[in-house]
Amino acid sequence: MEKSAIVIGSGAGGLATAIRLSALGLKVSVFEKNSVPGGKIGQIREKGYRFDTGPSLFTLPQLVEELSTNSGRSLSYQKLDTISRYFYPDGTVFTAPADPGKFAKDMALVADEDPERISKYLADTANLYNLSSPVFLFSAFHRLSKLFTRNNLGVLSGMIKFSPLKSMHALNQQAFRSEKTIQLFDRYATYNGSDPYKAPATLNMIAHLEHNLGAFFPEGGIFPIVEHLYQLALDQGVIFHFDNRVEEILLQHKKATGIRSNGKLYEADLVVSGGDIFKTWNTLLPKNRSPRTVRKPNLSTSAMIFYLGVKGCFDQLDLHNILFSANYEAEFRALSPKGKSIPYEDPTVYIYNSSLLNKEDAPPGCSNLFIMINTAYNRGEDWDELSGIARKHIFSKLKAHGIDLSPGIEFEHVATPASIEKMTLSTAGALYGNSSNSPTSAFNRHPNFSRRIKNLFFVGGSVHPGGGIPLCLASAKIVEEEVKSYLNRS
Repeated sequence: MEKSAIVIGSGAGGLATAIRLSALGLKVSVFEKNSVPGGKIGQIREKGYRFDTGPSLFTLPQLVEELSTNSGRSLSYQKLDTISRYFYPDGTVFTAPADPGKFAKDMALVADEDPERISKYLADTANLYNLSSPVFLFSAFHRLSKLFTRNNLGVLSGMIKFSPLKSMHALNQQAFRSEKTIQLFDRYATYNGSDPYKAPATLNMIAHLEHNLGAFFPEGGIFPIVEHLYQLALDQGVIFHFDNRVEEILLQHKKATGIRSNGKLYEADLVVSGGDIFKTWNTLLPKNRSPRTVRKPNLSTSAMIFYLGVKGCFDQLDLHNILFSANYEAEFRALSPKGKSIPYEDPTVYIYNSSLLNKEDAPPGCSNLFIMINTAYNRGEDWDELSGIARKHIFSKLKAHGIDLSPGIEFEHVATPASIEKMTLSTAGALYGNSSNSPTSAFNRHPNFSRRIKNLFFVGGSVHPGGGIPLCLASAKIVEEEVKSYLNRS
């Protein structure tokens, strides 16, 4: 008899899981509270402008490609020649080439750094990734039987040389003599909402994804990734229920048996939650004691994002741009306040300018600018007031770099931790679930399965292995392996 699965949420992780489970022969239904798929990956279309509203960076495209095998569909994308353009407080502007060798030489000139140090660092991040990712990114290592294998013991001992007890910043400070180089590599902590002065040095492997493997841009922007995955799922017979907010995961004898959505009951042999892990346990499983990582969260940062449709094209900007703070450590201290959050007066500003490569994202002679700063997660602040303060800081910083936006703004929308929480159901607007601000953070992320409830699995950015498109797709691979084991036992 054909077994059935229900997937809660149609973000990247939920869509990839639906595709993978359908390929295993399960009858898959996806329940989504919104009217369209995507989760945190969304888009805005207004006044001739189009904006990607969630992730803006695409790495590890093979994780999408392997979902498309034998489908007759493919995702069109290009490899970027430039990783990012960096603007330093002293006026230095550095356009980071994608070629690792050229990057090392160019960065050395800009930062008065030894190019051999940079090349060695990139080689080390590649070795760290190649050593650790099969265990810590692409497997359910929370199961001790999968962690303590003969091969993995060699991995664990081999990782010692990468200083897992040091912080990212401490290792970068040891690797380089230039503050510019250190700050450039410290920034990769923000890719999972963490603090480079606290996050373990092993997270420096994140730089490997961009600098060694490459950054990519899908034709049409980031949202087409969702459209591609959605079509793959439809092709495989996955059934979607939009505008269906799941209210409860149904249990019988500590076993997931279905869901309740919009007051109706839907049975299934297994359930996969692709929603925020804290909301899943506290809202959908309220009568069940949640794991410690849910009861005592250490939440990641959130963000404030300004979506601006602006007259004019800005030659100063590339596709991805970083305007650094003059005091990076002070900025991160402001991101973890003891009380209510106040926008830091000199924030690091990220600008995503997709109309540079996708001309349809803005009218002729105009730009669609996605301008983001990191913020603390929502503690009940007046984010309307704080966004006004942050806007002044951002516009002042941009003007100091010769980018004056005020005269030409035709469209403006702002997302805050409060609105992100409302739209995505991310607890307190934290973008990545728990932060990675300790050496044991990987072990403290929620696993992709439940130890207490049979046939219940978890996917997405708030669980193992983490947030961002590639890691959400990796979590779907892990869920597939877990479900295979379930099917073999059935």
